[in-house]
Amino acid sequence: MGFGIGDLFWIFLLLSSLQPLWQKRQIEYRRLRALEEFQQQRKSRVILLIHRQESISLLGIPLSRYITIEDSEQILRAIRLTPPDVPIDLILHTPGGLVLATEQIARALIRHSAKVTVFVPHYAMSGGTMLALAADEIVMDANAVLGPVDPQLGNYPAASILKVVKDKPIGEVDDQTVIMADMAGKAIQQVQRFVRTLLKDSMPQQKVSPENIEPIIEALTTGRVTHDYPITVEEATEMGLPITVGLPHSIYALMDLYPQPQGGRPSVQYIPMPYDGGRPGLPTPKGRPLEEPTQANS
Repeated sequence: MGFGIGDLFWIFLLLSSLQPLWQKRQIEYRRLRALEEFQQQRKSRVILLIHRQESISLLGIPLSRYITIEDSEQILRAIRLTPPDVPIDLILHTPGGLVLATEQIARALIRHSAKVTVFVPHYAMSGGTMLALAADEIVMDANAVLGPVDPQLGNYPAASILKVVKDKPIGEVDDQTVIMADMAGKAIQQVQRFVRTLLKDSMPQQKVSPENIEPIIEALTTGRVTHDYPITVEEATEMGLPITVGLPHSIYALMDLYPQPQGGRPSVQYIPMPYDGGRPGLPTPKGRPLEEPTQANS
C-alpha cells in the first residue's frame, strides 16, 4: 500500500516536531561530554552557572535570567556531593540575582575545604561578583568584568535613597522615603558585613591583604558608581582582588554550547578561524568553506 500526499504531510510534520527535541538532546550530550573532559583535566568538580537571556518561543518576549533559589538548591547539592579534598571550579556568566540565593551559594563555597576557583569568561555582575569574592582565585578573560554589589531597593540604589534624606530637610521628605532610607541603611550594612566575611575567609588561602579589605568594601558596596559599572581586570587587580588573567580554551568551548537564543536576524557574524588577511591556500576548519559565516552573540 502506497503513501498518499496526506500521509507524507503528516510524516513531514512528525519529523519536523521531533527535530528540535533531537537537537536539544544532541546539545545536552555535547555539554556533558565537554564538562566531563574539563573536570578530568582539572581534577575538580566543575559547576556552571550560566544565565542567557531567554525568549518565549511564540511571542518572542525577552526574559532576563538571574540567580534564583532553584540555582542555589542545585549548586548546594553539587557542593555537598563533592568530597572535601576535591577542588571546585565555578564557571560564572550572570548579571546577578536574589541576595538570599547568592549568599547561600557563597557561604557554601567558603566552607568547602579544598580550593575554589571562579572563572569569568565574560561578566559576573552584582551577585555574580559576590560569588567570585567567595573564591580563593578569580580567573578572568582579559576583557571580562565584575560589578559593584551595592544593594538595590526596587528600582533605586540604596545609596541614592540615603542621599535624598541626607541632602533634603527631613520635613520635606515623605514618610515612604524615610522608611526606604531606613531599609537602605540596613541593606548596605548587611552587604558590607557579608562581603567582609568573604574577604577575610579568603585571606588564609589567597592573597587579599588585610589593608585592602576595607577599601574593597568601600569600592563595591557604597554606590559611588552605578550598579552596572564594569570593573575591569585592571581595576579589580588594583583593588587587591586575587585575579588571574587567561582562561583555558575549554571554557570558551563550553560557552559555545550555551548560545544566546536567536529571536530573528543575527546581530554579529564572522568566519570562525584565525584572521589570515585574505591569503589563499590556508585550510578551513573541518572543510567548511570560507564563505559560510558563523553567528556569535554577546
